[in-house]
Amino acid sequence: MPVDRPSSELTAWARIRDAAIECFAEQGFDASFKAIAERAGVSPALITHHFRSKAALREQCDAEVLRRYEALKTSSLGDPSGFLFANLTDPGPAAALVVYMLRAVHAGGPAAQRFLEHLVEKAREVMRAAVESGLVRPSRDEEARVRYLVHQTMGGLLLQFLTLPESTPSAFVLTMSKGSRDHVLPTLELFTEGLLTSRRMLDDYLLYVGDPPGDEQDQSEPPSA
Repeated sequence: MPVDRPSSELTAWARIRDAAIECFAEQGFDASFKAIAERAGVSPALITHHFRSKAALREQCDAEVLRRYEALKTSSLGDPSGFLFANLTDPGPAAALVVYMLRAVHAGGPAAQRFLEHLVEKAREVMRAAVESGLVRPSRDEEARVRYLVHQTMGGLLLQFLTLPESTPSAFVLTMSKGSRDHVLPTLELFTEGLLTSRRMLDDYLLYVGDPPGDEQDQSEPPSA
């Protein structure tokens, strides 16, 4: 929130921003100032007074959605299993955030590029905390890994968003959550146990890029023929 505004204005400013997040999630970024004003309980003129333009309003909404996303992900580090099981049954406050993020990326253009880059930045901080806590293994290239995971996750969610349209963010996320239960086991297996039965392809690639595997190479792997 802007720190140079009177407290009496901050309440209206935050109410408009939060209403805009909900409207953008439900209707897309074509949602009108009138619709946002009705939800916030203010006049369209007050939105213009505080934010000047829809682009400026969206910029503030983007920042708040990313802040809430980071807070939710960080809160899951203490009890990842509990967080997983809770979100299998109830999308909770994350519903509007998820749909907003998908709309932000799907909208394309420079704004979408900036949003995705900020999303990577937030994910980078959460991943760093996960590695430091011992929940996640460190990577040879932390930056490449976090970008890969963000792109894969957003791509998968966007595919569901475009093929499973629902009337509200909560309805969409609940439908998505029910369908995603089939993905939990293979995802956890893949992340926990891996996919390949040996590290031969990884070692071959490391040799190819000039980074030979070290002492961590699996000594139990049978020698190549």
